[in-house]
Amino acid sequence: MDHHLQGTPAARREGRPTVSLIISTYNRPRALDRVLASVARQQEMPLQVLVADDGSGPETVQVVTRWREHLGERLLHCWQPDEGFRLSAARNRAIREARGDLLVFVDGDCLLRPDFVLAHQRLAEPGFATAGNRVLLSERLTAQVEAGDCNPLDWNPWQWLQAWRRGDINNVFGLLRLPGRWWRHPKGRPWRLFKGCNMALWRDDIIRMNGFEEKIAGWGFEDTDLVLRWFNLGGRLKNGRFATTVLHLWHREAARDAAEENERRARLAGSRGATVAERGLAQLADDDRPAPPGGI
Repeated sequence: MDHHLQGTPAARREGRPTVSLIISTYNRPRALDRVLASVARQQEMPLQVLVADDGSGPETVQVVTRWREHLGERLLHCWQPDEGFRLSAARNRAIREARGDLLVFVDGDCLLRPDFVLAHQRLAEPGFATAGNRVLLSERLTAQVEAGDCNPLDWNPWQWLQAWRRGDINNVFGLLRLPGRWWRHPKGRPWRLFKGCNMALWRDDIIRMNGFEEKIAGWGFEDTDLVLRWFNLGGRLKNGRFATTVLHLWHREAARDAAEENERRARLAGSRGATVAERGLAQLADDDRPAPPGGI
């Protein structure tokens, strides 16, 4: 392992790392409301819940404000003006406020099972980033979830099987919880395992990499850029499948106009051995903390 990696956390609670949960969102308040509801049911509550907001309007602010009554001061709203798809920048703003040993990233349309945070804590290992997985929900089921008509987090195995047979989820096997260790440490550089909707890295390590590359704007490949730089640093991936599965609500595909350029930039960073983002955490002005519209 590269001697530059210093992932061992400074403080542990009951032998496990503290967690800052970073939830990215943009103008999808009903989905975010359901995600925060799933956070409130965690068996192990995160130290922080940071909403990385890429410029949402007042409805999202209302959701965050309402959930702050339940989640308390651990819930922070890290907002930036809407200037196009700038997910990397939104996440960097949240990372700047993070105080947990381990940073767990999810999308604002991914429901968390009750043991999600605990599973990431148990899988966390110095020198490794954890790559989680997801089960995709159909448009029909997503509408029911967002309307509050059903909550798949309460389903039993038979209900999940029926949902799969109806085509309301893309697979049922991803919901299984499986033990084992050897298969959790894949060899090589399996970057395709690493998805921004469910991933975890040590805070010290992501700061060392200067966070996400903000030169990557528009949809796609900011997670690829990050994991390739992680490999260049000497890091490895841990497979979080069958332990950290999230339920990914349906959404229309984002415009992918920038995807080709983003992929080119990410692959170039990987091939030239880059470890540090050219425009990332260090380039954020300390006083650049805009307030969300109507927020506090």
